[in-house]
Amino acid sequence: MAKCEVCGKGVSFGIQVSHSHRRSNRTWKPNVKRVKVIMDGTPKRVYVCTRCLRSGKVTRAV
Repeated sequence: MAKCEVCGKGVSFGIQVSHSHRRSNRTWKPNVKRVKVIMDGTPKRVYVCTRCLRSGKVTRAV
């Protein structure tokens, strides 16, 4: 679910390193919102990241 349907941004993986340098796996999830947007001329509810919302890649349906 944590995937933008406009740009395709999804979960990324990495390693969390503590102060004592102990390492463990972790994930970064994008800030994804479920919004009503106009796609192909029709209003649709899709998951869109806030970067796409802010930059105007989608037009919100009112």
